[in-house]
Formats: sequence, structure tokens, C-alpha cells
Amino acid sequence: MSDAAAGTPETPPPSPWERERPARARVTPAREPLSRERIVEAAFVVLDRSGLDKLSMRQVASELDVAVSALYAYVRSKDDLLELMYTRQFAGFTLPEPDPERWQEQVRDYARSWRRILLSHRDMARISMAHVPFTAELLPYVEALLAIFRTAGLPDRIAAEAGDLISTYIDGFVLEEGMWQDRAAEQAGGTPARPDWREMADDMQNYFASLPEGDFPHLRALSGSMVTESSDERFDIGLEIILRGLASYLPDRGA
Repeated sequence: MSDAAAGTPETPPPSPWERERPARARVTPAREPLSRERIVEAAFVVLDRSGLDKLSMRQVASELDVAVSALYAYVRSKDDLLELMYTRQFAGFTLPEPDPERWQEQVRDYARSWRRILLSHRDMARISMAHVPFTAELLPYVEALLAIFRTAGLPDRIAAEAGDLISTYIDGFVLEEGMWQDRAAEQAGGTPARPDWREMADDMQNYFASLPEGDFPHLRALSGSMVTESSDERFDIGLEIILRGLASYLPDRGA
């Protein structure tokens, strides 16, 4: 009988005719199916950890804990994988309807947004520079950027070059940022680190100012202006130079 205070019956002993049953099998969680999306995500993990030079199909397979041969059912080659990674960066990226009165502001927003995207993963600028955005998935973005330039009134020849000019500037700028970041990491013993732009600026300004004035008058005169305190400021100044150059090609609206 049960203990009245407990209010629950005791577990009865096993009966003499009860068969002994094997222990319940341990259920192993089902492995998430391999997919192109998972492969690309794993590739970004490897890229951020090891850099582009060490990114390989074997490393990606190891990250996913699968045989490298399993990847080829979804990705043809490393180049194909890099193209998929490049295309993935455009997910959620949009360009506004062209506004001729705000075209420079729209290009500034585009350039700053794309720089942030490239900076979100290590060596992404190198991947971007190696891939042209003329695939079926990316052509709408090229079309939208060209629409901003043409709607603003830029001549066709200038509009045709403007998109490539802006993209090359962004890629090159971010590539340089990545090189300085890698150098800072090496100095920190391999630990990811951001360069100390203020310290670098001070060192370079002091060096330029110390040069012989008779031989380097312009470097001395500009020693306080050649290096800015932040990479953001340098990026915006370079972008402004490009935009003002493009604006010089606009026809005289008064005429």
C-alpha cells in the first residue's frame, strides 16, 4: 500500500514472468541536411578565421564535418564557391529609385553601404575585385546604379564608366584597410586587431615634418593634412573628389 502522507503508490517489484527488455536505444539527433546555403555559410567562417589564401574546399568540408566530395553535389569548384559568396553579399542590399536632385547623396549612401558590407568579412574586397557583377542575380544592381547616373544627366560615356570607377575605389580602399588590419594582427601575435589610426597618423605626420624643407617643401607643408585621424574620413574625402569630378560633366541646366 502507499504511504498515506506521500499520497502516491510505491513502485511494485518486477513480476517473475516479466521479460527482460534491452535498454532503450539512444536517439542520435538527425544531422542537418547539406545545402548550398550551409556550404556558403561555412566558407565565410573559414574565410574570417583563416583568410582567402587558406580558404579551400577541404577546409569548408572540415567545418561542416563532411567529406570534401559531398560539397561537389552543390558547388562545382572553389571559384564557384567564391562567386556564391560574392553574390550572397548582395542579399538585402537595395538601391533607391533614381532622383536627379539627390544623385550624389544616393551614390554616397551606396558607397558607404557597400564598404560596410565588404568590411563585414575578411578579404571580401579581394573576392569582390575578382568577380564582375554581370550574372543574372547581380545585373539588376548594376542597372539600378547606372540609372542613378543617367537620370542625373551624366553623358552616356561618363555614366558607363562611373559605376566601375566607384566600385573600384570602394574595393581598393577596403583592400588597403584589410592589409593594414592583417599587419596589426601580426604585430599583436596573430590576434585580430584594428589598426591604431591615430598613432599611425601621428607617426607619419611627425616624419613628414622632420624632412629637410629644402628637399621636401610640399611634404612638410602638408604633413598635418596628408593623414587623417580615421579611415572613414579618408574614405569620404576620396569619394567626394570622385563625385565632384563626375558632377563637372553635367550639362549646364540653365542652358
